[in-house]
Amino acid sequence: MAIKSTIYKAEVQIADMDRQYYQTHQLTLARHPSETDERMMMRILAFVRHASESLVFGRGIGTDDEPDLWQMDLTGAIERWIEVGQPDEKRILKACGRAEQVVIYTYSSSSAIWWGQVGNRIERAKNLMVVNLAAATSLALAKMAHRSMQLQCTVQDGQLWVTAGSESVQIDFMVLKDFVSVR
Repeated sequence: MAIKSTIYKAEVQIADMDRQYYQTHQLTLARHPSETDERMMMRILAFVRHASESLVFGRGIGTDDEPDLWQMDLTGAIERWIEVGQPDEKRILKACGRAEQVVIYTYSSSSAIWWGQVGNRIERAKNLMVVNLAAATSLALAKMAHRSMQLQCTVQDGQLWVTAGSESVQIDFMVLKDFVSVR
């Protein structure tokens, strides 16, 4: 018999001064048995960074045709496709063909190895951004994971802080590949 996903609930208060976005979101996340606290918290962090009323979580690990998060317009066209982890080149390029923008958040100590393997092969994707977080940062976020969470997230001048109770983590994003502007 298969082990079922564990449900996590997070109240996420976002004060994004860079985008003038101030909102509280009640998130319900199904954490697959093979998913770590670190990866789940990275999904929440990606949500915070791109928060909008139309941004939703995909069906999760093992789903080939959906990302971790995505945002669609009213016609069903994919505006933003967000992956967490280290997807393979084929999945990345397929996403770039389906969405207006693709963003990947990578976060482990093996990220440099992964980037060394796929970086040159996906460089041609103009609608792709790849962002890395230090492993120590994602591990600090993982310590904030609880079945019921209250997170306060502040974004200002490109810096992001996540606070849960008395714990606070400063997030520093390192952009490995940015979107290519076409004029």
